[in-house]
Amino acid sequence: MRILGLDVGEKTIGVALSDPMGWTAQGITTLRRVGMNADIEALMDLIKKHEVEEVLIGLPLNMDGSQGPSASKAKKLGDALSQICSCKITYRDERLSTVAAQRTLLEGDVSRQGRKKVIDKMAAVFILQGYLDYLAQH
Repeated sequence: MRILGLDVGEKTIGVALSDPMGWTAQGITTLRRVGMNADIEALMDLIKKHEVEEVLIGLPLNMDGSQGPSASKAKKLGDALSQICSCKITYRDERLSTVAAQRTLLEGDVSRQGRKKVIDKMAAVFILQGYLDYLAQH
C-alpha cells in the first residue's frame, strides 16, 4: 500500500512517497502552490501515477496542541482532496518536522541555497517516515 505524505506550506507542498511495503519514505517533489484547484489537480496526478491508497497530511499544530491558521489551511486542502479522491485522508501532528529536516540538512553541510530547494520535501519525508514507523509498531 503506497502512502503519499504532504508538508503543506503557504507557498509550497513538500511531497514524499512510501515504498510499496510501507517501510520507508522517499521525497519525490516540491509543488509550487498556485491555487486550490491547481494544487488538487497536481496532487491527483501524483496519486494516480503512484497508485496511492492513503494521503497523509502533516498538521502544523501550535506548541500547545491547538490548531492555528497553518493547520486550518492544511485541513482545507485535505477536505478538498477528499471530495474527489477515493483514497484515505489522514492527518498527523507535524510540529517541528521542518526543524528536524533543517537540522539534518545542516549536519549534512548543505548550503543555504540547497536547503531552500529541498526543505519542504525533506519535511514531508520526516512526517511520512514517522507515520510509517508508528504503523509498524501498532
